[in-house]
Amino acid sequence: MAAGKAAGKHPSLWDSMQLRFVVCFLGVFVCYFYYGILQETITRGNYIQGDQKEKFRFAQTLVCIQCIISALFAKLLIQCFEKSKPDRTQSWLYGLCALSYLGAMVSSNSALQYVNYPTQVLGKSCKPIPVMMLGVTILRKKYPLAKYLCVLLIVSGVALFLYKPNKTSAVTENHAFGFGEFLLLVSLILDGLTGVAQDHMRGHFQSSANHMMLNINLWSTAVLGLAILWTGELWDFLSFTDRYPSIIYNILLFGLTSALGQTFIFMTVVNFGPLTCSIVTTTRKFFTILGSVILFGNVMSDMQWVGTVLVFLGLGLDAKFGKTAKKTLQ
Repeated sequence: MAAGKAAGKHPSLWDSMQLRFVVCFLGVFVCYFYYGILQETITRGNYIQGDQKEKFRFAQTLVCIQCIISALFAKLLIQCFEKSKPDRTQSWLYGLCALSYLGAMVSSNSALQYVNYPTQVLGKSCKPIPVMMLGVTILRKKYPLAKYLCVLLIVSGVALFLYKPNKTSAVTENHAFGFGEFLLLVSLILDGLTGVAQDHMRGHFQSSANHMMLNINLWSTAVLGLAILWTGELWDFLSFTDRYPSIIYNILLFGLTSALGQTFIFMTVVNFGPLTCSIVTTTRKFFTILGSVILFGNVMSDMQWVGTVLVFLGLGLDAKFGKTAKKTLQ
């Protein structure tokens, strides 16, 4: 009898939040590491047919395919694991989240026409800050003081680690705040609004990771589908794949990798909140580059060492003191 009671008290291994976080982090890291390789292979590869040499220039169509595959993948997960669980989240929230997500992505990509790549990366590394600030101002969330310090340390550390001054670049010389920086600011604000919408869904409707992933990707597919039909990009893309059919395999693998990565991202949002998710996605780039430095023996600059210390200090403090925020208003 006693043995039966004791056995009944054993929690499932998946109930451990520490294990969930490790699984989410590793899932995001591994999936998006390969995702980045495939993205560069597709978008930066040379496509040659006879004397004709072309570049891939169908970014919107690529993202649309990515959203379609992610939506199908989420639907499959719901059918297998959550068929009886209803989704009570209001559709307009999914639509708002999809629009802010797409707007942030378009703004940051468009900024590359006006600023160099390091500036864009540094700007996007500040993503946890608007997610936290808009959560405080709109949802009236309360974070412990340690959480603000952790976010500041992590963002500062990633910025220092990724920063590569290029004194000879014409883009950086005498460059004041311009349209490129404005686009980055818009992207960060939209990132924050995405976090607010996700937090609201998580807190008020207990939206599951798979339903969130399905509906946001359906809305994104609708918006991008209209865009590529309106501009005629879809037909140019189909003509391109007809000339270079080998690219189809990479695109499908790219979409599947994205779908797996999104599964872990939405799992992180639902279990730990958008702020933690933004910290995970921000530090992913840091750990990718740090791993490359360690594996291939590249020399780190003094600034990179300072950045490394700040990131690990911020992550350590966050694990120990950064408790989940509480809302003061429902």
